Amino acid sequence: MDLENLQIVEVYWTDAAECGIMGWNDPDEIQSEASAPCPIVRSVGYLLFENEAHIALLRAWYPEGVSSLEKIPKGMVRRIEILRGTQSPSE
Repeated sequence: MDLENLQIVEVYWTDAAECGIMGWNDPDEIQSEASAPCPIVRSVGYLLFENEAHIALLRAWYPEGVSSLEKIPKGMVRRIEILRGTQSPSE
């Protein structure tokens, strides 16, 4: 795996949200949360994989290991900005 030349990207994506606490919740509070927008999240990482279904980012690496993998479904992605590099994951 040629980690040295992977693109570094910033991904803007809509996160799913769950509101309320375990047990019973106040109906008015839940109603107001129902119409609130889902949060827009930004993730930055090395673009390891991308297809029509999802993208996969590494946050960190060194020659003997890599960080955990973040996979984001493409339906949640709003935009991807390339911060460094031109090599796509399939190259």
